Amino acid sequence: MAKAPTPPAADGAGAPKKSKKLLIIVLVLVVVLLLAGIGVVTLLLLKKGGGHDEAAAPAPAPAEVAAAPGAVDLSKPPTFVPLDPFVVNLAAGEGDRLLQVVIALRVVDAKTGEGLKGFMPEIRHRINLILRGKLPSELGTPEGQEALAVRIAEDINEILGFPPNRGGARSIGSVPGVPIQAVLFNSIIIQ
Repeated sequence: MAKAPTPPAADGAGAPKKSKKLLIIVLVLVVVLLLAGIGVVTLLLLKKGGGHDEAAAPAPAPAEVAAAPGAVDLSKPPTFVPLDPFVVNLAAGEGDRLLQVVIALRVVDAKTGEGLKGFMPEIRHRINLILRGKLPSELGTPEGQEALAVRIAEDINEILGFPPNRGGARSIGSVPGVPIQAVLFNSIIIQ
């Protein structure tokens, strides 16, 4: 007996299976290549945008940044010393008014900030005296508040042994060598 040849339908069924696998592989490769292309284009655009400015103007040396007027030395961040809130009665010239102030001091360095703790009772006393002597109208303008900040900074610097520079510099931060560089008002409430 002779074996019967295999029907051709069985061979035809095997061919479509291979072509489906091949089609899936090709589609996956196309998607991967498309995603890779998008990534390369995005990278080039980002690099072109960021690198273009740097190539046009080289970054200044750290010494140049520090030498520029008004430049901030980012390698040495400022040190701030927050004070407890002050609540005082203002001068009685314009009626009974209450003042609540929250102050922070910008100091030269962290060591100075720590050293202020020993002087804090005297600093708070002096600030209380200054605040009690103010009229509400004096504190109602930015100029009045700036003058108050300069006055407080000068008084604290005087407590720390630095002579006051009354009337000399408009801003205490422009006076070299003083430990208190600025007085910052976080909150001023007049009631």
